[in-house]
Amino acid sequence: VQLQASGGGLVQAGGSLRLSCAASGRTFSSSFMGWFRQAPGKEREFVAAITRTGGITWYVDSVKGRFTISGDNAKNTVYLQMASLKPEDTAVYYCAARRSGGFWGTKSPADFDSWGQGTQVTVSS
Repeated sequence: VQLQASGGGLVQAGGSLRLSCAASGRTFSSSFMGWFRQAPGKEREFVAAITRTGGITWYVDSVKGRFTISGDNAKNTVYLQMASLKPEDTAVYYCAARRSGGFWGTKSPADFDSWGQGTQVTVSS
């Protein structure tokens, strides 16, 4: 199983970006997929996640109303639409998946068992 994240870049404060995470693998399935981010010198932080069945979403408070996570099950892809970006959103963003089981609503990295490489998001002031 591989998770391939893309879509990062440099944007001015107030701007938008859309991240994509495509999962590949012959028998890939997941309970939920999501995004984390890690800024220099800080711990990895949960951002948002979505269940494969039902499309239940949950977010960290700091991005509610600005970020939207969505998924395309046919493509095994999740998206993170980020709007009204702030300099404090600058980080490396990682996509992650829980392949089976688990409890939706979790924000712990330990509850995700597949990880993609990061994509850098830089928001200039």
